[in-house]
Amino acid sequence: MEPSDHSISALRKMLDGAADDAAAETICAALDSDARAGARALAATWRKRRDARDRERARLDGLFALRRSLRERGARYVAGVDEVGVGPLAGPVVAAAVVLQDEVDLPGLDDSKKLSGKRREALDERIRAQAVAVGIGEVAPDEIDRLNIHRASLEAMRRAVEAVDAQCPLDHLLVDARIVPGVRLPPRQQTSLIRGDSRDGSIAAASIVAKVHRDAIMRQLEAVHPGYGFGRHMGYGTAEHIDALQRLGATPVHRRSFAPVAAVAPAR
Repeated sequence: MEPSDHSISALRKMLDGAADDAAAETICAALDSDARAGARALAATWRKRRDARDRERARLDGLFALRRSLRERGARYVAGVDEVGVGPLAGPVVAAAVVLQDEVDLPGLDDSKKLSGKRREALDERIRAQAVAVGIGEVAPDEIDRLNIHRASLEAMRRAVEAVDAQCPLDHLLVDARIVPGVRLPPRQQTSLIRGDSRDGSIAAASIVAKVHRDAIMRQLEAVHPGYGFGRHMGYGTAEHIDALQRLGATPVHRRSFAPVAAVAPAR
């Protein structure tokens, strides 16, 4: 191939249409000696994209290393479990349990807190499309007040796990920093991972599903209880939220056991 016989635009199409990396690298090798800076830059850009893609594939492969190990030891259905909404002053705490297919295509999968809202929603769709089963567990504000937030978050996880276990017989749980009580699987069939939503793909998927689900609830609550900004801060104790609490008082979806709410509203 003589690159100089082709325009930069044509060369770009050739690279994009290459059958595989080896074929594309052959084109790039020819471009390296092209007198045109644009042609050489095209080769450099393709290699940069290839290297970034390979790094992402390796990162994702690492995120599912523990699941592979469990599968090799006979665990067929492995669920990632995570919760969101422990800190807010309003709204439910929500947990998700997710069992993914053996082979998944989820570029960008990561801890939900590291992703933009738009990216989370796009990944949520892909996760659900590639999941064997998804379960959601919710614990409402009045239950949080009765149980306390620690026990309520565990209860949300229990409900999520039971919802998935009803769809497929779970063999193992991968849980973000917890052991889920009251479920069929004993602690020996659960693995608690500190910062699990950053270290394990199944837990990361659960964190995204839970976050997207809870954010949707908070946007709905904003329509029911205008003036608090629930759709922006998702119930967290921002300056806007504290100011609204002091001006408007507490709603039925506020957690009255939390100090900033208790300061303006009696216990239930």
